[in-house]
Amino acid sequence: MGFFQKLKERLGRTQDKLVHEFKRILSRSPRLSAESAEELEAVLLSADFGVPTTMRILEAARRAYESHGSGGVDLIEVAAETVQAGLEGHSSALLDASDGLKVVSMVGVNGTGKTTTCAKLANRLKANQHKVQLAACDTFRAAAIDQIKVWSERIDVSLTSGAYGADPASVAHDAVTSALSRDMDYLLVDTAGRLHTKQNLMQELQKVHRVMAKRLAGAPHETLLVLDATTGMNALNQAREFHKAVTLSGLVITKLDGTSKAGMVVAIQQELGIPVKFIGVGEGVDDLQPFEAREFSRAMFGLED
Repeated sequence: MGFFQKLKERLGRTQDKLVHEFKRILSRSPRLSAESAEELEAVLLSADFGVPTTMRILEAARRAYESHGSGGVDLIEVAAETVQAGLEGHSSALLDASDGLKVVSMVGVNGTGKTTTCAKLANRLKANQHKVQLAACDTFRAAAIDQIKVWSERIDVSLTSGAYGADPASVAHDAVTSALSRDMDYLLVDTAGRLHTKQNLMQELQKVHRVMAKRLAGAPHETLLVLDATTGMNALNQAREFHKAVTLSGLVITKLDGTSKAGMVVAIQQELGIPVKFIGVGEGVDDLQPFEAREFSRAMFGLED
């Protein structure tokens, strides 16, 4: 199965909700009445597209009906094209490592799949012939260190780790030093999961970043927030607070196969201007893929690529 078909399958819950409701609403009337528009608005908001994107889709629908009449409008196509346009225009590629080591800090709240995502990204970079190292900077959860050790052995990449309870900033410093000495292309730093509402924990994350920057100018060069798609618009609150604390360069969205609210991807990128760089659509090591606006938009609405 190709990735697009897998994406369509994994987005099934969001897709079913949108397509079923669109068809139900529009089957009652060949034109976009005020009542139909209001119902469509409710459907889009319930899928967590957010107000700005919802209004853009409805406005695009009105323009299409004015231009072509009810017989020439495929409202699902109009919605997908509007979402795609809103998602494009942001660079979604990971920074190139041709001019030296790039440090990537993986951040997020507990339970988003951050450690697994870190390992999957390492595997992807290695498959593309990059030299990759991992850093276990979640020193507060003993299982996290064990977990990333297992992953590093499974995908055969080196790992810098410390003892349980060690200072994560110290581990990060040692990891950067090690990666530089070994001429690595990428160092992926698995930080501890932390609630975005806990100021002391956010300050600790800032310290980890400061220590890395002292060892290597510009580090971390990427800060990727891992978000669980099943949390819906709560993910937007997480993104706001993490962005204030450490300036995010990108998002990684996991567990898209478990939600009917995948519109949150669009809402977050629209409000904060932070590109989605990768999406996770399953448990397999190869199920982390670069984000493509067109594929995502069309899969969400059940259209072919």
